[in-house]
Amino acid sequence: MSQQRIFITGIGTGVGKSLISAIVTEALQADYWKPIQAGLDEGTDAGTVKNLISNEVTQIHPEAYRLKMPASPHIAAAAENITIDINKIQQSIPKSNNPYLIIEGAGGLMVPINQQQFIADIITTLQTPVILVSRNYLGSINHSLLTAKVCKDLNIKVIGWIFNDHYLQYEQEIVNWSGIPYIGNIPFTENPNHWFVQKQAAKIKARLLELL
Repeated sequence: MSQQRIFITGIGTGVGKSLISAIVTEALQADYWKPIQAGLDEGTDAGTVKNLISNEVTQIHPEAYRLKMPASPHIAAAAENITIDINKIQQSIPKSNNPYLIIEGAGGLMVPINQQQFIADIITTLQTPVILVSRNYLGSINHSLLTAKVCKDLNIKVIGWIFNDHYLQYEQEIVNWSGIPYIGNIPFTENPNHWFVQKQAAKIKARLLELL
C-alpha cells in the first residue's frame, strides 16, 4: 500500500499548525515530518508534536533544513549562506511503512523559501493534498478565502478546513464561500497536552477518514 501524504498549511503564521498537525497525526497514527524549521532557540515544531502525541506508532522524522534564525525561511537560510532547494526536500521525504505521513509547512502558502519559490511550490512539487488551518480572529475570513483562492489557482487539492480557536460564527460561511469541506473545530486551550490532543483527534477522526 502506498503512503498517503498530507500537507498541513495555514492562513498565516501563528494559527496553530503544530497543534493541528499533532491532532491529525494522533488521529491517523501517522508519521510526522517538518521539512523546514526556522528558529531553534525555543524548540522545534517536531519537538512540540512529539510531546503532544501519545500513540506508539508515530515516527517523528528529522527536518531537511534546521535554521537558527526565527524568520521567514529564505531569510533564515540566507543568514547561514544556505539556499533552500526543493529537490533536496523531495529527496528527503521520509521512508517508512506507515500508511500516512503528515508534513507541516512554515507559515502560509506564500511564505518564500528562496528568491523564486514559496511553500506552495513545495506542495505542488510533492503533489500533496493539504489540510488548511484557519484561526478564528478578526480578518481571518479574508486570509482564509485568499488562501483558498491560491489553492484553486495552483490546482492544489484541499482535503478540508480545520478551524482553530473560536471567535465568531463564520466558519460555515468560509466553508460555503470557498467550496472546501469542513473537517472540524478545535476549541481554544491555553495549555494543550496529550490528553487534549487525544480528545480532539477522536473528535475529527471519522470525518477526516471520510474525506481522505
